[in-house]
Amino acid sequence: MEDSAIQLVPGRSVGFMTLGCSLHEVLTTIKAEVKMFPRFQLYHDDTYPIHSPIQLVLPDNGLRLQFDGPDQRLRLIEVLDFSKAKLVYKDVDVFKPAEGHGGISLGPSGPKFRHIYDKLLGPTYGGEYVPPNSDHVGAKGIYNLSYPGIAFNFPVQHSAYSPKKDFISLLSSSATGPATSMAVFSGDSWQKARGTLFTATPPNPRAIALAGKGKEGGPDEVELVRVHGEGRIELVRRSSPPFWLILSETTPQDLIMELGAPDSIYRKNDHRLSIHKDRRMSDASDNSPVGLATDVNLDSDHGSAIGTDDEDEWEDDEEAATEAQEREVAAAEHFYNYYHHGFDILISQPTEISPPSPTSERRATDPREDGQLSSQPLNHLTATKIIFHGNIPGSYQFNRHRRSRWTLEHVPSDLYRDSLNSEMPFGDISGRLKEVFQSYYGSEEEERLQQRGMALNRGWGDSPGSSCELLGGWEDGSGKKGKFANAESGMVQGDGDVGHVELFGFPGMIFEVLKNGAVSALTVY
Repeated sequence: MEDSAIQLVPGRSVGFMTLGCSLHEVLTTIKAEVKMFPRFQLYHDDTYPIHSPIQLVLPDNGLRLQFDGPDQRLRLIEVLDFSKAKLVYKDVDVFKPAEGHGGISLGPSGPKFRHIYDKLLGPTYGGEYVPPNSDHVGAKGIYNLSYPGIAFNFPVQHSAYSPKKDFISLLSSSATGPATSMAVFSGDSWQKARGTLFTATPPNPRAIALAGKGKEGGPDEVELVRVHGEGRIELVRRSSPPFWLILSETTPQDLIMELGAPDSIYRKNDHRLSIHKDRRMSDASDNSPVGLATDVNLDSDHGSAIGTDDEDEWEDDEEAATEAQEREVAAAEHFYNYYHHGFDILISQPTEISPPSPTSERRATDPREDGQLSSQPLNHLTATKIIFHGNIPGSYQFNRHRRSRWTLEHVPSDLYRDSLNSEMPFGDISGRLKEVFQSYYGSEEEERLQQRGMALNRGWGDSPGSSCELLGGWEDGSGKKGKFANAESGMVQGDGDVGHVELFGFPGMIFEVLKNGAVSALTVY
């Protein structure tokens, strides 16, 4: 099968793989193009999955892609085998493998310096020479020749290298072999760019559809989420003003106008974990974590304790009508799944506002009373809960959504004024939140019982572990199950014990935490 050539754009892209694109975007596209990308391998650090780079290797295409850990955006594209990459730059082959008798390739090789200089890219400044580790006869060093946004590595006989020798003469001589690898990056030169390769602001958006098209490619992408407490969530966007999502007030129409149509809609059909209920309304002796209680009847007034037979019949009718209304409400509840934004939004009737943080500066000036329902009518559907996904490599739901980054703006403490964020280990987050919300509990024992973790296993289908909100295997309503990738795809998934997570609850928030301490999802309600 003859593969079509892939277009190379220095400083920007190799084919559809554009610097700055999200890991979710690239992986999803690769999975859809099985003929072009039959295998892939994903390498990540199980212990530090957020702060360590992620490598995506395409062995049949000679490519390696490197993403930063915190934002999961493409930072470096490397060509490790030119004979498999089949790249074209401005209608010129980057490398055309030489063929022996019978049309058989003579083996892995790469473009020579003369081809790059004369036919491909032209003149450039001198590069950087890296000597070999040993001085034995025949040892070879590496000469890195850099152009804006692209660089090549050439093997050079160490005995032939001299800092006084002109690099064009050196690379043109028989002492230098063809290029063994190539890098595509953002920057004027490799020497300047490599120091901030994984930390500099990417020039392109995360979504391929938005790259080079501005707003015509779709709704502006969300850069960061700021949680302000009491149902107020600020979505910071790349080029548009922030969008304030107010739980129990923002309507589905508002969401579609600001965020675009959802990628899919998931209808709720399981209420074993009703985490959007106000936990303060239930019995304080309940030992389940805050916000993780099962359904609680918020209406404790069931009528008079003494009544006539007619009154009993009337109460039965009322209970039947209430049950029917509850079933209707439950049937109306559904999720807007925004995979490309990194979150899911529950659409239901307005619920009670989450309590304010004791340390929030806005608490004293908030015009809404604590626990007051929104002004929306009860039969009016609104956004009542949002789940932000961390897309942690090795987790059960990996690559269902792109990574969503967030900060908690409403829980400063006396010692720490900086915002908690999605890159912090949960141990650090939990310590701050326990300090902030300590006054919510009547005793140390109650606090300890309320903040115990609830163990879940996402790998067991429709158990409570399949999602904090029981979203199932895939949120497209098809009923299909399964992880994003398996052994056949060549994905490296860590130690394989990825289904076990714990849920920890605090007022207005639920954290899903992996065994390595990384927060894989945050639910705000």
